Amino acid sequence: MKRILGRSQSRLALIAVLMSGAIAACNQSAPPPQATGTVESTPAAATQPENRKRVVATFLPIYLFTKAVAGDAAQVDILIQPGTEVHEYQSTPEDVKALSQADIVVKNGLGMEEFLDDTIKSAQNSKLKVVDSSKGIKPLDEISPVVHGSGEHSHEHGAGNPHVWLDPVLAKQQVENIRDGLIAADPENKAKYEANAAAYIQELANLDKEFQQRLGKFSDRTFITFHDAFPYLAQRYNLNQVAVVEIPEDQLAPGDVKEAIDAVKQFQAKALFSEPGVDNKLLDGLSKDLNVKLRPLDSLEAGQTDPQHYFVAMRANLQTLEEAFK
Repeated sequence: MKRILGRSQSRLALIAVLMSGAIAACNQSAPPPQATGTVESTPAAATQPENRKRVVATFLPIYLFTKAVAGDAAQVDILIQPGTEVHEYQSTPEDVKALSQADIVVKNGLGMEEFLDDTIKSAQNSKLKVVDSSKGIKPLDEISPVVHGSGEHSHEHGAGNPHVWLDPVLAKQQVENIRDGLIAADPENKAKYEANAAAYIQELANLDKEFQQRLGKFSDRTFITFHDAFPYLAQRYNLNQVAVVEIPEDQLAPGDVKEAIDAVKQFQAKALFSEPGVDNKLLDGLSKDLNVKLRPLDSLEAGQTDPQHYFVAMRANLQTLEEAFK
C-alpha cells in the first residue's frame, strides 16, 4: 500500500472493482444534501434538562457514534453539516462559538479534522475536553499504486488514512473511546453511557459477522478506488485495494478519461463504483467510455443523522460489494 490521497469537494469519487467473473447488474445512489458547515443541534435538545453536558461531534460518522452513546444524557451537536467536504473544511465563526460553549468535542482524529486545533485555540475554552475516537487505532499509511487525473489537490494525512469508521471492528473501538471520554467528562451518567455503548457495539459486532459471512467467498478480490476511503474495510475482509485515481468533478478532460480507461484495463476492472451524490451525468459518460457498470459505495460523510443510519448505509455497501463480486 502507498500514501493516501484524499479528495476535495471538486473531486469525482469513483471506485472500480476488479473481478474475473460476470457482473450482476445493479445501480442505485441517493444524493446527499448540499450544505455548508455549521453547528446543528439535535431535535430533542430543547426538551431536555439544561444542565446536560454539551457535546460537539465533528462530522457525520463521529456524530452517529457519539449520539448513540450519549442518548438523552447529553446534548450532542454536529459541527460540519452532512454532505460538506471534510478534508478541506475551513472553520467558521459559528464553529468557534460552538466550541467556546461546549463541554466536550469528539473528533475522528488521524488528521481528518485539520482545521480543529486552530478552531479550539480560537474558542479559548479552557474547560473543553477533547475526545479522540481513533485513540489506540493503528493507521494504515500506505496504499497501492496511484494514478493521477488532472485535479489540483490531493490529501495526505500525516497521521495515516483517517477513514477508520468504515471498518465495523474499528468503529467498535471508536465507540468505546467515545464512551470512555464521555464518562471521564460526565461520570454522573456513566451507567447510561455504558448501556448505550454496549447496545451499539453489539450491533456493530452483528454487522461485522454479516460482512464476514457474505464477503468471505470473495477473498482476495481486488478493487480500484477513486477516493481512498476503503482500505480498512478491504483489509478487514481480505479484499485488495490497488489504485487511487482522482478525476475532477466539474468536467472530464480527454486526458482524465484516457488515464481512467488505462487504469481499468491495467487491473482488468469490470465494475465502476461512485459515491452517492456525485454528478451522475459525468459518471454515466465515463461508465460508457469504460464499458463498465456504475454502482454506489458510501463513505458515510453524508446522510441521515439517526445513529441507525450507519447500519443502513453499511449494509447497502455490503449488498453492493456482494453483487459486484458475483
